[in-house]
Amino acid sequence: MTKATRLLTALPPPQRQRLMALAREVSFSEDARIFEAGGTADRFWVIRSGAVSLDQQVTSQQRVTVAGLGAGDLLGWSWLFPPHRWDFGAVAFSPVRAYEFDAAEVLGLCEEDPQLGLILVRSVAEILAYRLETTRGKLMEQYSMHRRAL
Repeated sequence: MTKATRLLTALPPPQRQRLMALAREVSFSEDARIFEAGGTADRFWVIRSGAVSLDQQVTSQQRVTVAGLGAGDLLGWSWLFPPHRWDFGAVAFSPVRAYEFDAAEVLGLCEEDPQLGLILVRSVAEILAYRLETTRGKLMEQYSMHRRAL
């Protein structure tokens, strides 16, 4: 399995400083819905403390948690890819403190600094690959447990 990438530590110091100049500190109370699947993805966060659950609505009455995120993790990647709509929902599992970034500002910075843009896109791609690999492992584990129960 690949190693989990942390967005801010993946950036060299000069690019990290430029990105952090756009950061805004925010907080979410426990059980606060941060975003909903299908909503406009116009920002992203790097979690400083606390825990966030990513969920998917499977029926009108049921949500399933698909991943948990914590300190240092990137929350939100849909801002980077058209149609810029959230693929999942996110809720604060505990009180959360995070750095919030406006997508339009970050994309503008990437145009000004192509090296930052390339590193940022590669880092997000590595994060997505790691999460996909983790999810695949969990699905295989669930499948094995289900087969043994039959």
